[in-house]
Amino acid sequence: MSTPTRGDRAPGARTGTRARREALMRLVRAGVERVEDLADRSGVSLSTVRRDLSALEAEGRISRRYGGATTAIPFKEQSLGERMALNTSAKRSIAEAAADLVPENSTIFLDAGSTTAELAEHLRARTGISVVTRGLEIAILLAGEPGLEVTVIGGRLNAQSHGTVGPLADEALRHISFDVAFLGADSVDPVEGLGEPTLEETFLKSLVARRSHRVVVLADSSKLHGGAVPAWADLGEGWTLVTDTGSPEELDAYRENGIVLVTVEASAEG
Repeated sequence: MSTPTRGDRAPGARTGTRARREALMRLVRAGVERVEDLADRSGVSLSTVRRDLSALEAEGRISRRYGGATTAIPFKEQSLGERMALNTSAKRSIAEAAADLVPENSTIFLDAGSTTAELAEHLRARTGISVVTRGLEIAILLAGEPGLEVTVIGGRLNAQSHGTVGPLADEALRHISFDVAFLGADSVDPVEGLGEPTLEETFLKSLVARRSHRVVVLADSSKLHGGAVPAWADLGEGWTLVTDTGSPEELDAYRENGIVLVTVEASAEG
């Protein structure tokens, strides 16, 4: 299942670069760490491998070391501001596709996060929708929209995500049902599920999912690789994942685990 969006000037080249980097990641995970060995196994030049490793390091997927790379990196949660600046065109396209999944006259949950904040932008002109969120920026953005009813879930504020967590948030969510819940994640894996920095975050997402008729996960392809995230929530069969195009093998793993895929192309910048 796919949702077309505007492509950039060279979508084939971008897709090829993404596939090459995913292949490189698989080699690093398998223990091939030296640049020379990675180039030999990948069939590309040393300079290309070094550029790809630099890009993967910038995404937080590997740690560079002299002469090579490793996936053995400690997890560091990025601030909301840092996340807002990453993969902006992909997040914009994901949010545009997700907006089409919001029913009329519905009650929805919007998770805290950069991609869900993009979705909130696409809802500003809508009417008859009740939005429940734990994200402060989302609540402020939508508070002045006359066609929307906005509820903020209380609780302890996560300094990185600007989302509420803890017993107060959990207790409030136990009393609300949602037509659709839109969840974000620090990492997504077809087997492990949704990766988060704390058990509090995973418990909250699991609670929201149980209270929702439909669950939609919004994650750009840089998050579809698992990783050293300390806490995980199950990825439920029948859930929907909206993402920009990843490698065929990567996406097939989600389909095989009962996940409905909506894939988009990152919109052109400018």
